Amino acid sequence: MNEKQNQEEAQPPSGIIGKLKKYFRNPFFIKTQSVSEVTDFLKDAAEQKIIDKEAESIATKAIKLGDITVKEIMIPKVDMVTVQIKEDTDDIIKKIIESGHSRYPVLGNERNEVVGILLAKDILPKLFKGMKDFDINEMLRDPNVVPETKKADSLLEEFKQDRSHLAVVIDEYGEICGLITIEDILEELVGEIEDEHDIDEEEIIEIAKKIYSVDAKIELEEFINYFQINIDPLSIDAETLGGFFISKFGVLPKLGDKIQIDNIIVKVSDTDNRRIKKFTVSLN
Repeated sequence: MNEKQNQEEAQPPSGIIGKLKKYFRNPFFIKTQSVSEVTDFLKDAAEQKIIDKEAESIATKAIKLGDITVKEIMIPKVDMVTVQIKEDTDDIIKKIIESGHSRYPVLGNERNEVVGILLAKDILPKLFKGMKDFDINEMLRDPNVVPETKKADSLLEEFKQDRSHLAVVIDEYGEICGLITIEDILEELVGEIEDEHDIDEEEIIEIAKKIYSVDAKIELEEFINYFQINIDPLSIDAETLGGFFISKFGVLPKLGDKIQIDNIIVKVSDTDNRRIKKFTVSLN
């Protein structure tokens, strides 16, 4: 009797299990519920060890995707790598080799005209065969064009249904303002995703006497230990130095923003419209 009772007490509440099953079957079921309600039951599930902290973190971030617009996480137009419909084949090949991307928006003759998406995997086999005179019109995939106000969770669902990975973003005037990939959305859930073209770099580099360049993705505990800072990392609700900095400011800091921790000054030295990339750390 006691053994059975202990087993029953060890079982998590069925209500939490039911909600978790719904969540992981379709993370977007929470649109019909309040964010606070769902985050509360995820927290309860983590405390009862039904899910681990990492799963709780990812799930909670997935919920908040509904508050993030495409504009907030897209690649801005100035950083886009595109192909012109009448562009020389040699120039297209050069772009593919230099950028290392797998998908390229193809622009037409008219302003803001997106005629299709070119996949590197469609053009490379022809190059291996020695072909240089070919019509890229025959290779184009239908473009996916979305407004900058579209919510990230809705676009992720579309990507999943359409099995697509990229969309061109337009503003309220129909002007191209950027592009977004499925990787950009997933990075909101699990952090920055590295691919085969990313280069591993040292996270802490001494660039001058008592001056260091520090990667924003460095684990906060490693940063604290390296610079021997008198802070308990467990008391801070952040896992990386970048996350700690954002929690201090409440928003994404700008280039040059800085804070002082003990005897060091930490300053943002490289950032874009989506994340902090590098810090400069100066020792007093």
